[in-house]
Amino acid sequence: MPASPITRRGFLAGASALAAPALLRSAPAHAQTAVKIGTAVLGDYSMAGPVIVALERGLFKAEGLAAEFIPFRGGPDLLKAVMAGEILVGVTGSTDILVFREAGSPIKMIATHTEGNHFTLNVAADVQKVADLKGKTIGVTRVGATTWIFARMLARKEGWDPDKDVTVVGLGGLDAQLAAMARKEIAAYVWGDGGAVTELLGKSKVLLRLDSVTPKWISQVQYASEDGIRRHGDAIRRSMRAMFRALKLMRENPKEAAEVVSKKLGWSPEAVLGAHKISGPLLPVDGRISMEALAAMQETLLEYGVIKKKLPLDEHVAREFTPVRV
Repeated sequence: MPASPITRRGFLAGASALAAPALLRSAPAHAQTAVKIGTAVLGDYSMAGPVIVALERGLFKAEGLAAEFIPFRGGPDLLKAVMAGEILVGVTGSTDILVFREAGSPIKMIATHTEGNHFTLNVAADVQKVADLKGKTIGVTRVGATTWIFARMLARKEGWDPDKDVTVVGLGGLDAQLAAMARKEIAAYVWGDGGAVTELLGKSKVLLRLDSVTPKWISQVQYASEDGIRRHGDAIRRSMRAMFRALKLMRENPKEAAEVVSKKLGWSPEAVLGAHKISGPLLPVDGRISMEALAAMQETLLEYGVIKKKLPLDEHVAREFTPVRV
């Protein structure tokens, strides 16, 4: 799910000074190389699904890797582990890279993990169209987060004043959003493809995917520390090939993938297929990063005050890892 920017700057200066331990363990001849792959959260199909499928279908093993999957409780926690050398490849919301690098963290995108904008506008049963939300309240994770930006962009797209014609409130996690909706305190909330789960449970419904608000965007990326890129480029490439083979399986055999992913996420296969309907069309083929989309994201974060400096975009990307060939 979207990571909040509010606690990121405090620890980043110290993170870059950490003495990074080995990102992967040395292995005897013919043995597999142990690597750790982390995601910012677990409960997001397009973020965690490729890692789960690659692990459960032996795709890491086929690349000579003994992989371990570690989901975290948000982008900042994942970043700490990547910077400390505990995680080789991290998967997170793409805006994290822009925010973390501005704060001084030496990390780089290595591939797109989810194209476009897979975030969803989830609404109460009586809401039939976006226009019905005028004068109502929309829940987001917190003020300043990516979900908050999307809610305000949605209001502007409708021609509304986001400070007068709609109320955007930071509520935290999904349980808080659903509780507020049940009490009729909010009429909608912004979330990722996990909105398919709450729709299946009858607690909300997915009204639209928010790429209608941000036509140029990247939802999620794979990234690594600059130290990891220098020292372990081959293991990163093999890890990426495994995940992109998993992405291919998810695109071509969503029912098979849903059976695998549902067990780890704790969702029903039907809920996973609902999430696939949202994010499946956005799963990347070869990981190439759109610099045009990255520029649009940077401008948006600057406009909303999430970042203060316009850094050169090329500094955010390690181009040598894409296109990924599977």
